[in-house]
Amino acid sequence: MASVLVLNGPNLGRLGSREPDVYGAQDLEALRSALTADAAGAIEIDLRQTNDEAELISWLYEAVDTATPVILNPAAFTHYSYALRDAAALVTKAGLPLIEVHISNPHARETFRHTSVISAVASGVIAGFGFDSYRLALRSVIGL
Repeated sequence: MASVLVLNGPNLGRLGSREPDVYGAQDLEALRSALTADAAGAIEIDLRQTNDEAELISWLYEAVDTATPVILNPAAFTHYSYALRDAAALVTKAGLPLIEVHISNPHARETFRHTSVISAVASGVIAGFGFDSYRLALRSVIGL
């Protein structure tokens, strides 16, 4: 069965308890359940989270090596990690979809969040719809 990597960056392991007014009250397990239900057996969900930039980069290499599409919430790395940007570019240059997602709308928040170094190399960006950002990204991946 085909799979999709759903990769989450720093602090997203605290979903449900971290700023619920911004990120909602559900945790990563709730996200995994929602995506698995949406996938309905069409694709396997491989959801991961790390606070480690190097690990996230390694997972993007893995996506290239295994020809696996990626849904990526780079979290704070969005705004400054050129190393992550370069690894994300490898995914799209390999002809694989990489969809950047954000739970909140970064453009409606602090000014430093308005810039993404990832967006220019992503296949698409979905932001501001809570967990539905991931669900819309999954629908796009399945459609591709």
